[in-house]
Amino acid sequence: MESQLKHRWSIGHNYLAGITTGDWWRLLRQNRFAVSPTYWHRAAFITLTSLVNSWNWRKERRRYGNAIDNAQIRKPPLFILGHWRSGTTLLHNLFAQDTSQFSFANTYQVVNPRTFLTTEEVITRRFAWLVPPTRPMDNMTLSFQSPQEDEFAPLLMTLCSPYLGISFPNRFDHYSQYLTFRDAPKSETEHWKEAFVWFCKKLSLNKQTALLLKSPAHTARIPLLLEMFPEARFVHIHRNPYSVFQSQRHFFDTAIWYTYLQKPSLATIDDGILSRYRTMYDAFFEDVKLIPEENYCEIRFDELERDPVNVMQGIYDQLSLSGFDAFHPTLTSYVKSLTGYQKNYYQPLDEKSRQRVAGTWTRNFQEWGYPI
Repeated sequence: MESQLKHRWSIGHNYLAGITTGDWWRLLRQNRFAVSPTYWHRAAFITLTSLVNSWNWRKERRRYGNAIDNAQIRKPPLFILGHWRSGTTLLHNLFAQDTSQFSFANTYQVVNPRTFLTTEEVITRRFAWLVPPTRPMDNMTLSFQSPQEDEFAPLLMTLCSPYLGISFPNRFDHYSQYLTFRDAPKSETEHWKEAFVWFCKKLSLNKQTALLLKSPAHTARIPLLLEMFPEARFVHIHRNPYSVFQSQRHFFDTAIWYTYLQKPSLATIDDGILSRYRTMYDAFFEDVKLIPEENYCEIRFDELERDPVNVMQGIYDQLSLSGFDAFHPTLTSYVKSLTGYQKNYYQPLDEKSRQRVAGTWTRNFQEWGYPI
């Protein structure tokens, strides 16, 4: 088993490096300090960074606490929804080019939610070399300034996220409740909502633009998002389920290895992928009707990939977003910069896996018109 543990000695690409000491010890207590000896060095590194984070958090709270509490989120946010590996990052990056209309959380901010106002400028300048130019699971560009999913921020402040079930796979079932929050204790749900709004207020300091927010897990949380932001707009992107399954397999065989604190059971990876997708979309299909029609748009990944400029124009038109004509040159230039991007290539799925995907995700094939 030891020989199968990829990136065993790596301490990079680990979102828990942004946690504070109190929350880190609370997380360890939740998991009875059951870090695998194989990953003790990661736990030691997180412990050291947590001490620095706590010191900076106290300083930032004194300096900016009142300003954050009094900050106003002046415009309804736009949420990008869709399962992991469905094209949410491409869509996020395209929207993020419209800086006159949107602001977004970047990589540094989401993994340092309590301290980024104090530390971002210095750390991102001095340690930019620590961030590889592309993500570990694909060839998408990566930097401290890249638009990033916001899931990590409330996770680090509340310890309520399904992602923690990947870091601590022995308690995967416990953390799964935070995908939809339907079965989570009300106190934890409210705590998560408060932390999320607080993070959004912090991102909104001295800004007049709408927040652009993306987390695949939000796809299963529509009622919570509408409770916090009743006028929010939503764009949902979907992709051929077979491609999503293959890409998720690759994701778990690349990026996820950097986050483990317990030895994973590789035999259960496929089961987890299938069950999360099913849980997510059972909630989504039930709740998407809660979104006012004028605030919702749905697109296909293959169409966005083939003609991003026209698909983006269609989204702006459908959601009555202004300023597309002014945005068009910037968007076109960015799309041209993506020329030559190399997608991951996968061997065709074996028949047994195809049958499992088709049988478990039948509704998604049917709802979106993908051939089984």
